[in-house]
Amino acid sequence: MRESNYYETMLLHYGEDKKDYEGAVVPPIYQNSLFTFEDWDSIDKAFDDPVNNCIYTRGKNPTVSIVEEKLSKLAGGEKAKLFTSGMAAISSAIMHFVKPNGHIITLKNIYGPANNFMGSYLKEKMNIEITYISGKDINEFRENIKENTCLIYLESPSSVVFSLQDINEISKLAKEHNIKTIIDNTWATPIYQKPLKMGIDLEVHSCSKYIGGHSDIVAGVVIGSKKDIKDIFEKEHALYGGKIAPFEAWLIMRSLRTLPIRLAKHQENALQVAKFLESHPKVKKVYYPGIKSFEQYELGKKQMDGYTGLMAIDLDCKDLDKIKGFVNRLEYFYIGVSWGGFESLVYAPAISYLKEMTPDKFDAMGISLGSIRLSIGLENYNDLICDLEKALSIL
Repeated sequence: MRESNYYETMLLHYGEDKKDYEGAVVPPIYQNSLFTFEDWDSIDKAFDDPVNNCIYTRGKNPTVSIVEEKLSKLAGGEKAKLFTSGMAAISSAIMHFVKPNGHIITLKNIYGPANNFMGSYLKEKMNIEITYISGKDINEFRENIKENTCLIYLESPSSVVFSLQDINEISKLAKEHNIKTIIDNTWATPIYQKPLKMGIDLEVHSCSKYIGGHSDIVAGVVIGSKKDIKDIFEKEHALYGGKIAPFEAWLIMRSLRTLPIRLAKHQENALQVAKFLESHPKVKKVYYPGIKSFEQYELGKKQMDGYTGLMAIDLDCKDLDKIKGFVNRLEYFYIGVSWGGFESLVYAPAISYLKEMTPDKFDAMGISLGSIRLSIGLENYNDLICDLEKALSIL
């Protein structure tokens, strides 16, 4: 079949061959643990190349492989490896590049568990040193490079405040110093941002978010070069055992078919909601790269092709009871920790972040009790705006 560069067509057809499964319009779920062989020589030959042969589902599985092909094509990478969760993908990617007594440069505003993995777990287990920066200025990276710097870990837009990093410039700097780079690209998805094409070594995603999109999957993916993904397959993926189940992979395949359409609606809704919120007197600030008042709006336009549905606001209120009242009064926004699904969600990052990190680290992130995260779903945006307006009226 002729390959298409259009996302809608590619995600429906790429990596699938109907002849392999009796013409079924939806590829089957290969829900089996192992694969059998006709004779000694056949299985002996398969073990010579376990990356490309189905032997045991902890390694390669046909359902999983179809999804990995779609995701690597979508991101502009050479290969992809699916994991049981976004955090499994993140930790495996980091472990692939770090060295004992090494040094990592990362952001103050990264995903909490990733922060803990690097700043606590790796520090204790491997004596890894971490430098936290805002990431807004390339000179911050340049000035913090050391002889033992082995990794720059990015998240653009970052958690909570959605600050951006200049991906092109950071990639160039890293290559000059032989430093590896990883980016969490979950917010933008490979449709709206292509870090690998800007020189990043590995791209990670929580597939539980927009890629899954239906709040019924927990999964993650690492995308990169053939060499890096082969090494991760044979080491971190195989030895840690973080394989994804065929059923979850099949659900991701289902979700990818509607990803471009869903993202367009998330973007439309989020832009309308953000414009409403930035004009409301009870909202001090809106953190959303898609509005012109966002301080890095021009950088976002330069390196992203669109915007998804996650944003944050600072309420003009210090009364915790009133802040709780705002959250509790929302009807269409469910209270929950994740994002990127069909439903709208509200969450106060202070709830978990104060449990996951020290008060100093929390303050350094630039958030407060009045910082509220909103995941804008697929409802009609007029209903979402009315819901927010009603809740804001109690402040």
